[in-house]
Amino acid sequence: MNYEQIFDAAIDRLHSEGRYRVFIDILRNKGSYPNARCFAGHNGPKPITVWCSNDYLAMGQHPKVIAAMEEAMHDVGAGSGGTRNIGGNTHYHVDLEAELADLHGKDGALLFTSGYVSNDATLSTLAKVLPGCVIFSDELNHASMIAGIRNSGAEKKIFRHNDVAHLEELLAETDPAVPKLIAFESVYSMDADISPIHAICDLADKYNALTYIDEVHAVGMYGPRGGGITDRDNAAHRIDIIEGTLGKAFGVMGGYIAADQRIIDVIRSYAPGFIFTTSLAPVLVAGVLASVRHLKSSNVERDAQQAAAAMLKQLFRDAGLPVMNSTTHIVPLMVGDPVKAKKVSDILLAEYGVYVQPINFPTVPRGKERLRFTPGPAHTEAMMRDLTRALVEIWDRMDLALAA
Repeated sequence: MNYEQIFDAAIDRLHSEGRYRVFIDILRNKGSYPNARCFAGHNGPKPITVWCSNDYLAMGQHPKVIAAMEEAMHDVGAGSGGTRNIGGNTHYHVDLEAELADLHGKDGALLFTSGYVSNDATLSTLAKVLPGCVIFSDELNHASMIAGIRNSGAEKKIFRHNDVAHLEELLAETDPAVPKLIAFESVYSMDADISPIHAICDLADKYNALTYIDEVHAVGMYGPRGGGITDRDNAAHRIDIIEGTLGKAFGVMGGYIAADQRIIDVIRSYAPGFIFTTSLAPVLVAGVLASVRHLKSSNVERDAQQAAAAMLKQLFRDAGLPVMNSTTHIVPLMVGDPVKAKKVSDILLAEYGVYVQPINFPTVPRGKERLRFTPGPAHTEAMMRDLTRALVEIWDRMDLALAA
């Protein structure tokens, strides 16, 4: 058995398909985000502008967040000391869970080390606890949700993206006596669209199903207190389990669920992904706590981010660039070819100091490769106009298709 040959062949396949992933070596500039330094392929760090960060509101740079993390570091040190059930259950964790429960109007919340882990651990555990559970999953659900559903071993039924009629067909054909769980997202980050939450909840009520929503691209971003689309649309009370991340709009790291305390206790007690891993470092939790509290009372960052996204979409449209239809803060630009998407990204970085990663399969379907821009409150109009001019020049140079 030639193991080296197998590994080489696996990597060669990615290269041949144009979807080998390259991680850019950068450092963000504290206090002047989205400015950063790139260390890849240069004699020294090259100034760049970051356009693809999920730190949507630049809260990772916010003075309140930085100050809270510094205070926690000097107060308790670096690590948490262990798993939550042994030595890692700090007062910071307890306070943050209370804030997150309040954010979503739920009885309780539970922290995880990442949004991926919170989805995987919760979905896989729920289905194992519910005997004979059938999970109904939107076809565009995130990989972490797919992993959790697969790891549960439960029967799954996939409904077409945001297709409520198809979901009802699948619910209607399922034994009324078995437990049911509908798993979907609020904001789908690659297509930049929003799910019909109330319509899905109506079906859950009709067919006696639990609801599980992934709000990772919406928490902090929408609603009067940043509770997500369910907060904006007054739907949080209709959702059984709300899952979110602390590494996007809140600007730090981690994941969580918010739900009825009974559900929280079950996941806390049965989920291996929670029980057997070191808890988040208190310094991280302190930063998130400051971020959540700030965004509960401030719309400044949300309003500025939405204004930036609207401006960039309009600039792209006016220039004839193939910006996808987006009803959210995400601005995807269709390319449709993995090699060309990577080439556009490379030219932007090398010649224009613009950093945006290409999005390829399996994140999006083959032939739907794109660039995904996430303008934030610190991206200026001048930056956006420079970016648009650069893209127009590259589109012309590479003879790429303009908007129809």
